[in-house]
Amino acid sequence: TDAEVNTRKKTFAEVQTERLEQAERTVLIKCPPKLNEKKLLQYLSSHGNIKSHFFFENRGIHALIEFSEKNSIASLQDAIGLPSAAEYHVVPFKSRLFTFMLKNPVSQAAEETPLHLSPQSHIPVKELIEKLCHADSISSQMYILLNEYQLTDENIKLRYLVCSLVRDFARAYFPDSTVKPFGSSVNTFGKLGCDVDMFLDFHDTQKHAAKTKKGPFDMEYQMKRLPSERLATQKILSVVGDCLDNFGPGCVSVQKILNARCPLVKFSHQPTGFQCDLSVSNSIAIKSSELLYIYGCLDSRVRALVFSVRCWARVHGLTNSIPGTWITNFSLTMMVMFFLQRRSPPIIPTLDQLKELADQKDKLVIGGYDCSFVSDLRKIKCTSNTETLDVLLGDFFEYYGNFDFRRNSINLRKGKEVNKPESSPLYIWNPFEQDLNISKNVNQPQLEKFVAMARESAWILRKEEKAQQMTNKEPWGLAALLIPFGKSNSNKMKNRMKGIGSETIRNLLDSLKLNNPTNLQKAVGK
Repeated sequence: TDAEVNTRKKTFAEVQTERLEQAERTVLIKCPPKLNEKKLLQYLSSHGNIKSHFFFENRGIHALIEFSEKNSIASLQDAIGLPSAAEYHVVPFKSRLFTFMLKNPVSQAAEETPLHLSPQSHIPVKELIEKLCHADSISSQMYILLNEYQLTDENIKLRYLVCSLVRDFARAYFPDSTVKPFGSSVNTFGKLGCDVDMFLDFHDTQKHAAKTKKGPFDMEYQMKRLPSERLATQKILSVVGDCLDNFGPGCVSVQKILNARCPLVKFSHQPTGFQCDLSVSNSIAIKSSELLYIYGCLDSRVRALVFSVRCWARVHGLTNSIPGTWITNFSLTMMVMFFLQRRSPPIIPTLDQLKELADQKDKLVIGGYDCSFVSDLRKIKCTSNTETLDVLLGDFFEYYGNFDFRRNSINLRKGKEVNKPESSPLYIWNPFEQDLNISKNVNQPQLEKFVAMARESAWILRKEEKAQQMTNKEPWGLAALLIPFGKSNSNKMKNRMKGIGSETIRNLLDSLKLNNPTNLQKAVGK
């Protein structure tokens, strides 16, 4: 029943279905300056009941309006005209993005009311550190960081809306298709400002299963046949990409990257301000999103620890927004999950334990890999572990500062350190494609930089425990870890790195020095 679904945690699929349906009843309006909120809502209500709305700033004020009924949008669209700019010729694609202007701005400006704007980006680290200094424990510091960085309900609505707008294009060719977000937008670990990863899906499985095969014939559509699925994906994305580029209001900087391992179209969606990556359905990526969603829902400490560790890694240059030999956020998140599986008692279950809880409807095999795990959160027993985040943060750094990366790999299926199957510096088993290493890109210097930073951070937290200096002036606890270390104490760093290969020390110290702009100039020549 609906009431039951509201009291328990929803399954990943329920959330997706609900949010996608909500997005179909939603429009986005660029508002005039000097707006009277009540007047806007009053006018819009003449087309149908408004279920929710909010305003945000992105090169002007925008309003996201969610109607109760989908047909209210058609009613509103009937009242909207084409743009009247004489110097342009417009592409007459009618979307759910509108611009409202005041008919007589002077008289109406007097009625302007202050709007509450929903933030769509997080505060800078410097401001965050100031906030953290006033907390009373590392735990509360970590929850403050989580609250500042995590996606808001409003931001999630905008993400689903972008998917829904792209879907309107895809449906011109493929009427049954859907466009769904995956990755950080939906796995509960996304931070404000992260890209929107979305995929195009043609298999409306529910519809298909419902058709029982009656009658004396096997029947099928005649469709164009291509030698490989990859080629089909490339052709479809190429056409949809051209479509967004040529006709999509607000879609700019469209790049088609069709030869990548996973072909995709990158574009920037100006009305919402999101960077978007569109690919074609990848069931394994969706299962990974759902697995993280489950872990994120099981215990509030999981997300608090991940957000803190990710922020820490970003500050120290361990992760980077451009691809390279750095540890990715996904790998880092998996390392946190593994650490939480290794606690005694464990804070989250292993993937094998989740698989044992799966019932018939959870069974799923993708490309020969068993990807089954339980989807109903009620079936998973809560942990009896009561460790505080203060303890867990320090122990996370201790654990990986002393982890035997040379010999061992990280396996979330078993929740055990197992021998490395091959010699990559960092080996984290892909939870589903079990012969792949998700951190294959990480090189030895980067791993050693991670280990050194983890040791340094563990040491800072331990030193504080003894000193207990809780003055509001000095950054302490998590705040002390979010200030780049190279600045004041590079000598201490050198001591802490004894026992790490000398060649790598040189690389590492060089890379630390290069973080300083004047040294960088010397290094690359004026």
